[in-house]
Parts: sequence; structure tokens; C-alpha cells
Amino acid sequence: MGLGGCIILIAVGAILTFATDWHMQGVDLDMVGIILMLVGLIGVATFSGIARRRRVVVPPATTVVEEERHHHRDGYSDGYGV
Repeated sequence: MGLGGCIILIAVGAILTFATDWHMQGVDLDMVGIILMLVGLIGVATFSGIARRRRVVVPPATTVVEEERHHHRDGYSDGYGV
């Protein structure tokens, strides 16, 4: 799960906790929202910790060697037939 998924979990949890007044038998939507927000916060903390430690490794530069091409001009290779 990436950073976007964690933020979505936090948003859905906040909506369930603070913006709804539904009552379902056997399900406490406030508690479900709080759990989703906590899981999202743990994910954000984990993701940011991993992203901070990750380093970008630049591959070593390669040298480009151009081949010398010897053009043989026999009078016909240029298309004029001279």
C-alpha cells in the first residue's frame, strides 16, 4: 500500500467517525473509523520512514565510442554512377 492508499484510509476513517450518524446493529462505525485512521497513520509513518532511508543510486557514466567509418567512393556508391 502506498502513500495514497494510506491517505485514503485516513479520509474514509474520518468520514465514518465524524461525518456519519448511521447506526448499525453489531457494528460501531466510530470505532471502525478510528481503526482505519490509525492504520492509515501507521502506514504514512512507515512509508515516510522507508522513503527517507532510500537513496537514489546513479549508475556510473558510460563513455560513448564512435566508430570511424571509411567511406569507399567507387563512383557508384553515391548513386550518380560517375
